[in-house]
Amino acid sequence: MIASRKNNYAFIDSQNLNLSVRSLGWKLNFGSFRVYLREKYSIQQAYLFIGYLPGNQHLYTALQMAGYICVFKPTLELPDGTVKGNVDAELVLHTMIQYNNFDKALLVSGDGDFFCLAQYLLEQDKLLKVLIPNQARYSGLLKRLSTQQNNVFDFISELRVRLEYRPK
Repeated sequence: MIASRKNNYAFIDSQNLNLSVRSLGWKLNFGSFRVYLREKYSIQQAYLFIGYLPGNQHLYTALQMAGYICVFKPTLELPDGTVKGNVDAELVLHTMIQYNNFDKALLVSGDGDFFCLAQYLLEQDKLLKVLIPNQARYSGLLKRLSTQQNNVFDFISELRVRLEYRPK
C-alpha cells in the first residue's frame, strides 16, 4: 500500500476523468474506482467535482451511494447547445477548505490548471499523488512535478481490467 497514513482525501475532476478514460475506448466503473481509491490510497473522503444537469439525478444518487461526496457546479448552456460546467475553481477551493482535515491529498486529473495546487501540496508534504486518467495525454505543466519528486504520478489508463464498466 502506498498510503502510510489513514486519513487521505481525493479531489476528482470528473469531466477530465470521464473524457480521458472514454478517449481510451472504455468507460470507468465509478463504484469500482471508489473501492480502488480506498484500498490503494486509504482515501477516506472522495470529493467528486461535477457539473449539475437537472436530468442526471439518478447518476448523482448512484455516485453518492458509491461513496463520493459530489460537489456540483452550475452549468451553462452555450448558444451552440453545448453545456459548460468547469469545476477547476471549486476543486482548488474545496481542497484548501479541507486542507487541515486530511493527511495527504490525491488529485485526480490530467489538467494543467491544477499544477499550482499540486505544487503547493507537494511543497507542504500534503500531496499523495496525482492520478492521471490518460498516460498518453496530460498537461506538460503537470509533468514538471516529476522533476520535484519521483513517483508523483499514477495512471488510470493502466487499470482498465480492474476499473472498466461492464454492463450486466
